[in-house]
Amino acid sequence: MSTPQEVTIRVGQGFDIHTFSTDRHRPLVIGGVTIAGSPGLAGHSDADVLAHALADALLGAAGLGDLGNHFPDDDPAWAGADSTQLLAKVVDRVAEAGFGPVNADCTVIAEQPRLAPHLPAMRRRLTEILSSPVNVKATTSEGIGPIGNAEAIAALAVVLVRQRRSDGGSSRTSSRAEVQPGSAIPSESAR
Repeated sequence: MSTPQEVTIRVGQGFDIHTFSTDRHRPLVIGGVTIAGSPGLAGHSDADVLAHALADALLGAAGLGDLGNHFPDDDPAWAGADSTQLLAKVVDRVAEAGFGPVNADCTVIAEQPRLAPHLPAMRRRLTEILSSPVNVKATTSEGIGPIGNAEAIAALAVVLVRQRRSDGGSSRTSSRAEVQPGSAIPSESAR
């Protein structure tokens, strides 16, 4: 019989906000989903606020700084970058640090456009990138501040990560199947 091993779990949180771009041809991308008929957000990359907030949450949980440390906005290599590709690189860096995502919960704050029809696609795309469940919600700021005045969109993300197994395996895929909402996270010996 093996002895139980300590399971390390960590929580990270992320936030991002971008104003709307004056470039009429710039697409609006949120959570890896292009939303037609809406102006895009200003930024060095594609300005995907949700992917940025989620990446920051992952990096924070693993103790790896923030998105700007890894992909500086003054580096031409990241100009116009697809933020879901940056997010995938972050997932890899978090794995290299010995952690894998268990789940994430995200909120997009926007007065416009209406995001409800796009939430299922955002959830699917981000879940695919993290190989773990990602919930995405949307709300408004009730007409308050730059978001309420339809000048910007913001996103918040919280992520739970667990330490990878000591035998070299990853908890990234196995934790998804074994951890259900409201349940305890099983120790490695329980697998």
